[in-house]
Amino acid sequence: MTPSPKTAVLHRMVMKDHTCPWGLKAKHLLTSRGYQVDDRWLTSREETDAFKAQHGVATTPQVFIDGVRIGGHDDLRRHLGLKVRDPKATTYTPVLVVFATTAIMAAMISLAVYGTVLTQQTAVWFIALSMMVLGMLKLQNIESFSTMFLNYDLLAKRWPPYGKVYPFAEFGAGALMTAGVLTWLSVPVALVIGIIGGVSVFKAVYLDRRQLKCACVGGDSNVPLGFLSLTENLMMIAMAVWMLAMAL
Repeated sequence: MTPSPKTAVLHRMVMKDHTCPWGLKAKHLLTSRGYQVDDRWLTSREETDAFKAQHGVATTPQVFIDGVRIGGHDDLRRHLGLKVRDPKATTYTPVLVVFATTAIMAAMISLAVYGTVLTQQTAVWFIALSMMVLGMLKLQNIESFSTMFLNYDLLAKRWPPYGKVYPFAEFGAGALMTAGVLTWLSVPVALVIGIIGGVSVFKAVYLDRRQLKCACVGGDSNVPLGFLSLTENLMMIAMAVWMLAMAL
């Protein structure tokens, strides 16, 4: 005997000027799990408000399975035994994505220039490009970055404008190091901001034992202040020392 197909009713907003992305996600989730979806569109604000009032809910989409209201997209994921991301949870993913991206970029540049991905210059470009990308992320919202930066950076605490200088210094030093020009400028800049940053992170994390978020990928991130945060500064110091050694 053929089992009855699983069915679900989905109420979601589909209007001329707006299609609810969570409704689309909920529909895909249901169909990928073998449900036949009775897809019911809410095509106006008035219709949506009336639906919310009727069912006593604050948001759409809303999923019903076997006549029982499951809820919205996140509720559906829980019902299906899937994880729901906590927007407040800390994660190292943004920093790891940056480093993975710049490593691939450096390798591809080396391949284009030297015909191989593994050269001494690959490491140089990796650190320099990482500085540029991290600086760019901070510059997207410099006000938010500088505010979070004040939580732990020792120089910024004494002179708050440094929080707005730092991203430009990091990006600029990285750009000069990428091109291998104006070493007399890029090296001291990288050394100064790297040492100050490294000492600040080390003090906050390992001496003061503070639980803070790192502003390394911008002021809106949930990256915890820790070893990876320290790595950004150590890379700048290492890069500056190496370039200084090559220049001597």
